[in-house]
Amino acid sequence: MTSPRDLLRELFDAAVAAADPAVVLPPFLDRFLPDPTALAHASGRLVVVGAGKAAAAMAAAVEAWAEKHWHGDLSGLSGMVVTRYGHGAPTRRIRVVEAAHPVPDAAGEAAAAEMLALVRTLTPNDRLLVLLSGGGSALLAAPLPGIDLATKRALTKELLACGAAIDEINCVRKHLSAVKGGRLAAASLAPGLTLAISDVVGDDPSVIASGPTVPDPSTCADALAILCRYEIDVPDAVRALLESGEGESESVKPGDPRLARHDYHLVAAPMLSLHAAANVARAAGVTPLILGDAIAGESREVARAFAGLAVSSRLHGLPVQPPCVLLSGGETTVTLKNPNGRGGRNTEFLLGLAIALQGAEGIWALAGDTDGIDGSEDNAGAVVTPDTLARARDRGVDALVKQDENDAWGFFHETGDLLVTGPTRTNVNDFRAILVL
Repeated sequence: MTSPRDLLRELFDAAVAAADPAVVLPPFLDRFLPDPTALAHASGRLVVVGAGKAAAAMAAAVEAWAEKHWHGDLSGLSGMVVTRYGHGAPTRRIRVVEAAHPVPDAAGEAAAAEMLALVRTLTPNDRLLVLLSGGGSALLAAPLPGIDLATKRALTKELLACGAAIDEINCVRKHLSAVKGGRLAAASLAPGLTLAISDVVGDDPSVIASGPTVPDPSTCADALAILCRYEIDVPDAVRALLESGEGESESVKPGDPRLARHDYHLVAAPMLSLHAAANVARAAGVTPLILGDAIAGESREVARAFAGLAVSSRLHGLPVQPPCVLLSGGETTVTLKNPNGRGGRNTEFLLGLAIALQGAEGIWALAGDTDGIDGSEDNAGAVVTPDTLARARDRGVDALVKQDENDAWGFFHETGDLLVTGPTRTNVNDFRAILVL
């Protein structure tokens, strides 16, 4: 019989596999991309650009598709994508660039400038394919005139530390960027197609990678209000830009004719991955209950609520009778008390869960980021078992102290429960599974 720990890992692996670009992209490429003969007849090119933690794998999937359907002739295919350091993949015609995430760096700035310049060379005879996934917003760093990269880096760090939600962070980014908020697609004269893997609550295209190819309904005033709400010191240049609310400082709005030539399709999303995990659970004789793919809030607060559901299931069979697994996705946040804390929102969630469960029998849990990296460390997440707190105490580790220090990584490193997968080259946000036996 599969052990609880092994079953949890199987669920996580199934969720990740369901969002593999090699699996999810080809059906959309079959439907929407022209064959090379049609392109050649129009004297056009297929130019691929993209950004995100899955961008390299998506580019490789496009090349593999073209090899098969274009009979190996890739002469009409070119482009570039940018992904996080360590998330690259081998390609032949589409160049892969690596840059920093979640705080942008000069490599991301250079990639965004090159990508924008490339898109501006396209003609109506060409075809633009944009590949987007989570992380694309940080990886495409193209500040508007008057805003430098150092300013964007500082604002990003402050927004991440204060616990701002990803849609709030991306709203600010869009209004300081030359490429986000519909600007990338607006710069192209070619008909375009975006294929995206969602990592955001609600699967909103304007939030995924900050929506470089779709209209943006948010405003400069919204971005300034977010900065003020979190009491972030707004540099004079940023304040002036956002208060102007006009010209380059405003993103591309719904109804803009420049976006009429661009199409958009979601190829993978968190809910699809949760259903894939649920199928694995059923095959193992465990009843799955999907709590939703839009779970948000402070990680440790969400953990307390989920601990209550797990205990209720074990004691009362509600909301589901054991053996069962509570599945959820979404993106929680962490408000840092200790700027030197180590870990991410998934390990923070699990530490809060372990503390709330207090060694309750028959309950195991796994939480991890489906991109393989939770926060700034090298783990995807971790695992909680009924004896997690006891094993920590045996090693002289105090869970409450670690929680106060925002050192969830250190806690699970000491217990030996870190989940290390390496980069998965996809991203459908966080995955949580609480197994009740």
